[in-house]
Amino acid sequence: MRFCEMSFKVAFALGLCLLAAFAVSSGERARYDNYRVYSVVASSVPELAVLKDLEGSSDSIIFLDYVHNINKDIKVVVAPHKIPDFLEIMGTKEIEYKLLETNLQQHFDNSDEQKTTRDSSYGWTSYYQLDDTYKWLQSLAVEYPGVVTLIEGGKTYQGRSILGVKISKNNGGKQKPGIFIEAGIHAREWIAPASATYIINQLLTSSDSNLKNIALNYDWYIFPHANPDGYVYTHQSDRMWRKTRTPYKNCFGADPNRNWGFFWNHVGASTNPCSDTYAGPEAFSEIETKSLSNYIASLKGKIQLYISFHAYSQYLLYPYGHTNELPDNVDDYKQVFNAATAAINKRYNTKYTGGNIYDAIYPAAGASVDWAYAEVGVRMAFCYELRPSSNSILTGFQLPAAQIIPTGEELLDSIVAMIGKVDELGYFA
Repeated sequence: MRFCEMSFKVAFALGLCLLAAFAVSSGERARYDNYRVYSVVASSVPELAVLKDLEGSSDSIIFLDYVHNINKDIKVVVAPHKIPDFLEIMGTKEIEYKLLETNLQQHFDNSDEQKTTRDSSYGWTSYYQLDDTYKWLQSLAVEYPGVVTLIEGGKTYQGRSILGVKISKNNGGKQKPGIFIEAGIHAREWIAPASATYIINQLLTSSDSNLKNIALNYDWYIFPHANPDGYVYTHQSDRMWRKTRTPYKNCFGADPNRNWGFFWNHVGASTNPCSDTYAGPEAFSEIETKSLSNYIASLKGKIQLYISFHAYSQYLLYPYGHTNELPDNVDDYKQVFNAATAAINKRYNTKYTGGNIYDAIYPAAGASVDWAYAEVGVRMAFCYELRPSSNSILTGFQLPAAQIIPTGEELLDSIVAMIGKVDELGYFA
């Protein structure tokens, strides 16, 4: 997310740039030939203000990180025709900058994420398109009758289903504690839905005693794609698309993780429809967030743990995003956080940091995690910002497909520990 740009800290603020608009009208994919990537650092509040003004000034200057802190690297993509203006501003305002990449498209072309040959069966060595995943989910309901139930969290602007699965093993009609996983709310964060499907498969097939335990003793509600239209668009037109696809004047889409009805548009969002963090014209303006929220609300009292998957930066986050005030059960959150981040580190030494959204990453109101906590009463609500770390120069949203399984493995390690601590603290009682 990304908040959770979720998924929450780096965000390719594309909005509807002219390049993407051309891609829509011509049927071609958006390209970033000779777009340069720079790292800039504001060393003072006035310099930060310059970057903030620049952030919304042109869709040919695309900030990959939110502009919130001084003395912090901020990556920026600059279109070829804007390079002279950008460099003049950096020089005039004496803002430190460094060139990281001279041709962003070449980086995309060299990525392995779409080049891996797919097996005939669904797997986790490739990233899959929406229809592939939906067909796989449908096949699970046939393969595991009475255990896997297809569930629909609503529809999208373009009429697609928000499809998920409920996994419930041997409950004998008895209600078990519920765990809800939402992934893919930001379209370009492909590792999020891939991790969600990996977890689904492990819950159904793993012989590991810890995974068999959590599969047996909890009801799972998992939606790999909370923003199907956007995800399809990343495959067909623009790999770096983030938002929904609802038309707004001359631009498209709202940020579906700024659109939930809890302190909507209070902070950390935009009123500009062309911005990547556009909150929408009102709370729940997007049919995706409105319909999914209605489904979640129907589960009130049935789910005790809400987890959202985003990318990237390797953070674990909890409420709130609209304020630096902490939830009343923050001491419990800290215990769960410590257990979950320690567990994710053990297998591959992957380091996660985090805390409350507002302080750990940036102010961001209108997110699903805050809404689930405050409005549905899910007292344990977390957001994972998955691999890679924020120190990655360019891979970011294009995590190599070879890292899908390792990401899923360590994530499950963390979730097992999270569930154990949440149970120990009495939230599943």
